[in-house]
Amino acid sequence: MAETGAARVVDVCARAKINLCLHVLGRRSDGYHTLESVVTFTELGDRLTARRASGISLAVSGPFAAAVPVDETNLAFKAARLLAARAAPGRGAALVLEKNLPVAAGIGGGSADAAATFRALIELWDLDVAPADLQALALDLGADVPVCLAGGTILVGGIGERVVPLPALPGLPIVLVNPGVPLATATVFRTLAGRFGHSRKALASVRTTSELLDLLGGCANDLTAPACALVPAIGAGLEFLGARPGVRLARMSGSGATCFALFDDAAAAHAAARDAKRRHPDWWAVATRIATAAGARSAC
Repeated sequence: MAETGAARVVDVCARAKINLCLHVLGRRSDGYHTLESVVTFTELGDRLTARRASGISLAVSGPFAAAVPVDETNLAFKAARLLAARAAPGRGAALVLEKNLPVAAGIGGGSADAAATFRALIELWDLDVAPADLQALALDLGADVPVCLAGGTILVGGIGERVVPLPALPGLPIVLVNPGVPLATATVFRTLAGRFGHSRKALASVRTTSELLDLLGGCANDLTAPACALVPAIGAGLEFLGARPGVRLARMSGSGATCFALFDDAAAAHAAARDAKRRHPDWWAVATRIATAAGARSAC
């Protein structure tokens, strides 16, 4: 998080959320699904800046700005309104969101933007919000917002309200590819149609990074099959990444359509991203790294 000048501009990175695994365990009577997921974040993200103003406003720029609303339906805008109403009546902020991540892509874009808004405005408005109260506000906005607020590498449970820190994966090279097809989470869950997976209880007792990486190899993303049925290009992305030299793990993130691959070597990751762009010019493809826990709260 960066703060500049007398006008006090707070600058926060809304990092891409990566589901290293995602197990759908069941469906509650209220329609929410219970999940088990290992989540981490990349150095790449949207960029949110906030400065004091008389009211709350949102402007959006960046390569994916055209797909982002700037009204009350935007989660960052909702987060600002909610925080002001609950903890800072009468406060205002001018928000600018640089949208660098594709939308409806399974990497937490809107949820990460909302979490970044909370972090930025707590700093901008000098608020003291209890962690439990902030987590409750985050869950009011969406199931992915609490984990995006937490940052780091996290085991997520319930509908997203249970967040438990896991050993970090800082600096690990990662490649993201997306075929350019937005995919609504609700549509993927409807296509799943009750085919639930099972918990890997050993994840809760992981103590080292190497143990976590070993366990992830035996996990899955239960939404992959329904997502591939809706967008067959996801299968092509997984096939492409899985065949790259030096890949350690290739999987779909969230409800898709973004797929990722973890590498041990940064040069291999950058080569894979270049090859993806060359072979599939219509894909979004980028090489980056897993962020540190502290980096999840700082500027891009």
